[in-house]
Amino acid sequence: MNNHKNARLTPYSRELLVRRIVVEGLRAEEAAQACGVSVRTAYKWLARFRVEGAEGLENRSSRPRRTPHATPLEVVENVVQRRRERQTYLAITQATGVPHSTISRLMRQRGLNRLCRLEPPRAANRYEYDAPGGLLHLDIKKLGNFKQPGHRVDAQRRGNAGGGGWSYVHVAIDDHSRVAFSTVHPNETAEAACRALLQTVEHYRNLGIRFQRVLTDNGACYRSNLFAQTVRALGIRHIRTKPYTPRTNGKAERFIQTSLREWAYARRYASSQERDAALPAWLHHYNWHRPHMGIGNQPPISRIPLNNVLGLHS
Repeated sequence: MNNHKNARLTPYSRELLVRRIVVEGLRAEEAAQACGVSVRTAYKWLARFRVEGAEGLENRSSRPRRTPHATPLEVVENVVQRRRERQTYLAITQATGVPHSTISRLMRQRGLNRLCRLEPPRAANRYEYDAPGGLLHLDIKKLGNFKQPGHRVDAQRRGNAGGGGWSYVHVAIDDHSRVAFSTVHPNETAEAACRALLQTVEHYRNLGIRFQRVLTDNGACYRSNLFAQTVRALGIRHIRTKPYTPRTNGKAERFIQTSLREWAYARRYASSQERDAALPAWLHHYNWHRPHMGIGNQPPISRIPLNNVLGLHS
């Protein structure tokens, strides 16, 4: 238990106060004046010491020993059980007669005041394929275009940075190695998704990786016939995530957050064109030099068996 910031006595000073009276023979008035407290306070701690010993000088909770008007335990358990059945406070009040304010206080004490806390969070769905090429994660991030720095980096908050429109970053990441690749396109249509997939497959083939599966969300471009035909032509099996469950594609989602923090919003770009032009250099840093905590603080490229030419890269 913490002491009050203005407390005159702490357990150590209480012991000093009592020792001056019991051992050194000072009167209670003299010991109290030396410690800067009242005589009544000195007698209080002396009485506690004589009854309980040194333990009586420790801090105590201000909670009363008994509360005769407290809500009975069986009523509390009934309220908690109804709350776990996702009943509202009003419904519980009507069924039990317990006031709404009392129910609110009891639920806050037990951490059940929000519906999201009624069920424990699901365990993290962690998985990893055994070798590069087992699974390719795909996703898309929309970024605004601009011709001059906007309010995100300008303290003046001058308003609209101008430029208009959007750029769509089609991201890809290998499940095993975490080697990532991204391309910027003007839209997220099926044609753009197919073009990004072909560029991605070509990039990874230069690293000696051929994919067996590709995982996407349920976006319109990924559900199109054109994308399905492209995936079949490449000899890749297409897997889609469960609707409204982005955690299934967590590696791509996490890579997008890293991209925003370390590339898109990392520094002040003069325009969106300058930002897009900086993407290849950042991807090189991410794959070849940046430690990745998910793979033992090694760069992603360390998980790919490279030939002699690539192996000499630094």
